[in-house]
Amino acid sequence: MVTHDFDGQRIFPAARSVKEFEKLVKSDFEVIILLNSHIGQLKSLIQLAKSANKKVFVHADLIQGLKNDEYAAQFLCQDIRPAGIISTRKNVVLTAKKNKIIAIQRLFLLDSIALESSYKLLETTQPDYIEVLPGVMPHIIQEVFEKTGIPIIAGGLIREKEEVKRALEAGAVGVTTSRQDLWDV
Repeated sequence: MVTHDFDGQRIFPAARSVKEFEKLVKSDFEVIILLNSHIGQLKSLIQLAKSANKKVFVHADLIQGLKNDEYAAQFLCQDIRPAGIISTRKNVVLTAKKNKIIAIQRLFLLDSIALESSYKLLETTQPDYIEVLPGVMPHIIQEVFEKTGIPIIAGGLIREKEEVKRALEAGAVGVTTSRQDLWDV
């Protein structure tokens, strides 16, 4: 398992557009998340970010024109080489780990059945980080970390500075957010 402290960065801003991504490349953030993109833009966006000494976590499930399977993950790892890959898919996370790229297992914790099946998935994938969605459940963030020992990143439905604070206090190492008003928290 690879873990990093990201030089104390606790907010991981997530770009929904190329314009937002370019803004983040010029920011002080070391780690930035690329949510929406298409396969034709990917390589140049990652190169732009690397030239600015940024670490980009790519959300593999949201890349248009790229199938969400092990071959796509191999392409991302070998040709695009982001710092990290975020996915809900087991094979994508396992492929990222195999290629020594930070692997983030994204979990949608909708109910107790989803939580229990996620624990089984995590036994198999053993990602470097878990992104828990929605991230507005401090007690679940704490429970997942206590049960797995894998660092947690909170994401989804975090709208207020107080929600960021509660997620971090519950033990999340960071918070992903596309809300620009929270990037300065």
